[in-house]
Amino acid sequence: MYTITSFFILTLVLKLLIINFDSVCGVQKFYIDYEKNEFIKDDKVFRYASGSLHYFRVPRPYWRDRIRKMKAAGLNAVSSYVEWSFHEPTSGVYNFEGQADLEHFLTVLKEENMLVLLRPGPYISAERDFGGFPYWLLKEKPSLQLRSNDPNYTKYVKRWFSVLMPKIVPFLYGNEGNIIMVQIENEYGHNGFDVCDKEYTLWLRDLLRNYVGDKAQLYTTDECNIFYMKCGHIPNVYSTVDFSPTVNMTECFGYMKEVQKKGPLVNSEFYTGWIAYWNQTRPDRYSKDIIQGLKYFLSNNISFNLFPFHGGTNFGFSSGATTVGSTLETAGYLPQLTSYDFKAPLDEAGDPTNKYYDIQRVLKEANHPTTSTPRRAPKGNYGIVNLLPVVSLFDQTSMHIKPVINEVPLSFEDMDINHGLVLYETNLPTIARPTKLPLIIEKLRDRAIIFLDCVKIGTMSRSNGDTSMEVPITNNNKKLNILVENQGRINSLKFLKDKKGILSNVTLGKNILGPWVMTGYPLNDTSWLEFENLQPNVKPPAYYRGIFIIPQDHRHSKPLDTYLDTSGWSKGIAFINNINIGRYWPQVGPQITLYVPAPYLVSGLNTIVMVEFERAPEDFTVKLVDKPRLDW
Repeated sequence: MYTITSFFILTLVLKLLIINFDSVCGVQKFYIDYEKNEFIKDDKVFRYASGSLHYFRVPRPYWRDRIRKMKAAGLNAVSSYVEWSFHEPTSGVYNFEGQADLEHFLTVLKEENMLVLLRPGPYISAERDFGGFPYWLLKEKPSLQLRSNDPNYTKYVKRWFSVLMPKIVPFLYGNEGNIIMVQIENEYGHNGFDVCDKEYTLWLRDLLRNYVGDKAQLYTTDECNIFYMKCGHIPNVYSTVDFSPTVNMTECFGYMKEVQKKGPLVNSEFYTGWIAYWNQTRPDRYSKDIIQGLKYFLSNNISFNLFPFHGGTNFGFSSGATTVGSTLETAGYLPQLTSYDFKAPLDEAGDPTNKYYDIQRVLKEANHPTTSTPRRAPKGNYGIVNLLPVVSLFDQTSMHIKPVINEVPLSFEDMDINHGLVLYETNLPTIARPTKLPLIIEKLRDRAIIFLDCVKIGTMSRSNGDTSMEVPITNNNKKLNILVENQGRINSLKFLKDKKGILSNVTLGKNILGPWVMTGYPLNDTSWLEFENLQPNVKPPAYYRGIFIIPQDHRHSKPLDTYLDTSGWSKGIAFINNINIGRYWPQVGPQITLYVPAPYLVSGLNTIVMVEFERAPEDFTVKLVDKPRLDW
């Protein structure tokens, strides 16, 4: 009897030791209690109050500043996508340095005691070019079926995650890190393919689970629609919902409960603003609606993520597009702005807005830890900068890529060109007498400037569906020049395979034109302009260059953030100190200024380059101002 009793006592003690081992050893745990409908963090009920901040849209020197401002507002977590194209711009070549140093971003978050909701995709949408996919997927043969169980696609996802996820694993909460949630895919339920590829989502779940295990919570998010929620739901992965402040919240959470009966309520994207497009008014999300929603979340113990809390900027060619057309060729293509201000609580330059103050007040009233309210940072008003024309894009010195010759036009991707421009040139057929003939480019992506012998005669735009025009032809005309701009790949729904350039034959009257000489302009470097002789009579499309000096004074020992005012220019790309700060298009707006972060500037001599496609102002000047203009 004594031996049996001792055995049971020993067994009980061992069980208690096992149960308490994690807490004694300080092992972190984050999981869902499905009976209590709660998140549990280190044995305590937990609700996260998160905001979205995308490291690839914010200059690295500003990461900590933005995170501290989010924490000061009362948030305890940050949500961020991981952008595949940012880290694997060329197939098999990876970049995790400088601005792409994801591990440093996660380290800063941990140092600031902020939890993380990580969204590694592989598809992220995020109003980025191609939804965050690397462009080279479009040139793979055979063609891939994106966001599906196609092995030609999944092999690249598996390879990418084999590089990414080992960098993530040490930051998982169960490994003493700060990542509590890892999202699978992104709003897969609304994929636009009218197919719910469960084999794909289960495969992706198992792939991520091999890395994450029980060290963080896997989850999905889908829009407020029962079909989307059911399509996006993955067994043994927590489903969450996203919606704007003006919808029926009870209905949305009802859909969430319909696909999984138990668990805490979560809004993974509670929109603080909305997507903005060229040639359209920026939409509003009113603070009063956001606050009403926040109060509902707080009173019902609902975890949430404010999307975004700080938007930032689509520097370079990273902004994407969407379409409201029924096909890729019909009108309705909508390129997105360079600015990702989004009318978020922290504006494009990271300064607090009225929304910020309202959110901070509500979270403080709900006993969320807040600190002193941040102030707006001073901005530089550096005045007028005189530029001079340097060289035409038609000049041989501008052509740094060997031209490709082919009977039919090739896409950007077929020529291994990611962004920028491609110049398509062909000789005109012999015309018996002066006449007007219809020029037709059936498949144009995205916008073309049409020249005869390098003299502009018009434009065509996929956005408006105007891909034909009457062309006056004489015996003297020798060459047709078509300069095609990639304005950003579509990042949503079924039109993701958005190759760029001319994707069809080009006809002039009854003539199919060709062969074609095609020259790519990636526009990824302007340093060579320093050594070019000025050509004062150059006309667009052309490079314009100027210098300006930022002085040191007793008030500001370092440069300040500023804004490049592009008023008077037409359309193009701007560079500061050889950094591509993005597309400008004041001709249609609404964005007039481009954000110039102080880390892109130096005390002393700085350079500005404008690659102007259509029309430069007569005085060739720009201004560096201390206030943004994002609404005409």
